[in-house]
Formats: sequence, C-alpha cells, structure tokens
Amino acid sequence: MRVLGVDPGLTRCGVGVVEGVAGRPLTMCGVGVVRTPADAELGLRLVAVEQGIEQWLDEYRPEFVAVERVFSQHNVRTVMGTAQASAVAMLCAARRGIPVALHTPSEVKAAVTGSGRADKAQVGAMVTRLLRLDAPPKPADAADALALAICHIWRGPAKDRLQQAAATNGQHQAVAQNRLQQAVAAHASRQASKGRTA
Repeated sequence: MRVLGVDPGLTRCGVGVVEGVAGRPLTMCGVGVVRTPADAELGLRLVAVEQGIEQWLDEYRPEFVAVERVFSQHNVRTVMGTAQASAVAMLCAARRGIPVALHTPSEVKAAVTGSGRADKAQVGAMVTRLLRLDAPPKPADAADALALAICHIWRGPAKDRLQQAAATNGQHQAVAQNRLQQAVAAHASRQASKGRTA
C-alpha cells in the first residue's frame, strides 16, 4: 500500500509518501513541503497548493491519500487556511479517483507514538525510528505528513472493514425493515378483505 500523507496548511503544506503494510517495516518514498508566500492573494496560494499536490500525485502515484482532519482552533484565520488547503488536497485526490481518509491529530499521534497527547518532537522522533531515517524530517509539517501516511497504513484497513461492516449491517436492517413493512401491509390488506366479505 502506498499512501500520500498531507498535513494541510497554506504557508507550509506537509507532504510525505510511505509504502508498506501493517506489521512489516515501512519505507519512505518521499517527503517535503509545498510552500506559498504569505503575502500572495488567497486564490493564487490555493492554486500553488493544488499544483504542488498534483506534482506529488504524478510522481508517486499513491493508492490512498491521508489528510489531517481539521479541528477548530482559537485562531480562526489559521483554521480557515488549513481547511482550504485540506479541501484542495481532497479535491486533487478525488479528481483522480484516489480514496481519501481523514485522521484526527490525536489518532495520528496515538498510532505513531502510543499517546494521543504526544508533542511534535515525539512524533518526529518516532517517524524517524519507524522509517529508519538518519534524522527527523524538517520542518515538523513534513514529519506530520509522514505520520499521517503511517497512521493510515496501520489503521486504514481496519477502519475500512468497520465501515464496510456498518454499511452491510445497515443494508440488512433496511431489508428486514422492508420485509416487516410488507408483512404489515399484507396483514392489513387481508384484514380489510375479511371485513368486506363478512
């Protein structure tokens, strides 16, 4: 499985590609940051993020894209830019038919370090260790992108199975509900017929 992790941001959008399967050593294929100038017009910055992500998709051809789920923060301007960059990443993947998974920051930290409250230094250290790198990727956005990809490789298939099971269960419930409604309707119809013939 090859996953492109995207740590969304307007000024620095972390990107990292990891290949492997759960339970086996993972391999980093590439890591970097898509940057945009803070003083540029918003639309142009979003186009720059899109072009950067498209280049990564062209070069590495991932099977999945894992994006950090954006949470409300105190700084509304920051969260807006993060959400916009996140939407661009999802759009780029969807246009190519690549499945997108959203992972929360605490989910990623827990997957990589064992603690949902780990700091950036701990995440960077574990990413370095798990991918057998010489040094933690810089800046932290790049390490976070790799952590997202690792999290998806380890947790994605299990999450997919749970969603599939829930969907199948929902279908079974819908079929059962439909049969029950048909039986009730048939019973009501029989009762009405008896009433008319009586």
